[in-house]
Amino acid sequence: MPSRNVIKEYAPQSYYHVYARGNSQQKIFLEASDYHRFLQLFERYLSTEPAYSQTGERYPNFRNQIKLLSYCLMSNHFHLLIYQEGMDDLKRFMQSLMTSYSRYFNLKHKRSGSLFETRYKASRIDRDTYLQHITRYIHLNPRRWQSYRYSSLSYYIHGHAPEWLTTKPILDVFLSRKEYKEFVEDYQGLRNELAELKYQLADL
Repeated sequence: MPSRNVIKEYAPQSYYHVYARGNSQQKIFLEASDYHRFLQLFERYLSTEPAYSQTGERYPNFRNQIKLLSYCLMSNHFHLLIYQEGMDDLKRFMQSLMTSYSRYFNLKHKRSGSLFETRYKASRIDRDTYLQHITRYIHLNPRRWQSYRYSSLSYYIHGHAPEWLTTKPILDVFLSRKEYKEFVEDYQGLRNELAELKYQLADL
């Protein structure tokens, strides 16, 4: 019987916690430029204006199909919170994102073969009230999460988010950015919340 959340339950107009890990838990980000490349791919696929390759080929654009609400890029895995408009939008976006990054990484670091353990794992969030808690879960992944450079937390706290990141649905739940920061800092009861949320999160 498949393990929890390996089979993806796709539905239109739905939120998903998405997770992917390096093959055999190897690192998928070796240096700062690798993290920056991954963030550039968000810009490529989710910006208002379409992007083009050096040969003039237009890259797929998912601006009207996908919303990225939060992210955290760790050395050997990443977490995303994504909203998809149509049934297959998440699949198409993740295929473009992971294929593009794998090609970049293998070429740059002179390797071959699969970079990721699996395509990705995704769990549908069936209650909107869970969304702010899942962003907290994502933002708390790094040990030094307060100053971590490769998560969306700073945009939630300080503003100035790029156009490819959508923070409004989460921040609208709070009176201010300061209140969201206090929510993230509030560790009390976190274990209980995570126990309740575990079936909403992609299987780790």
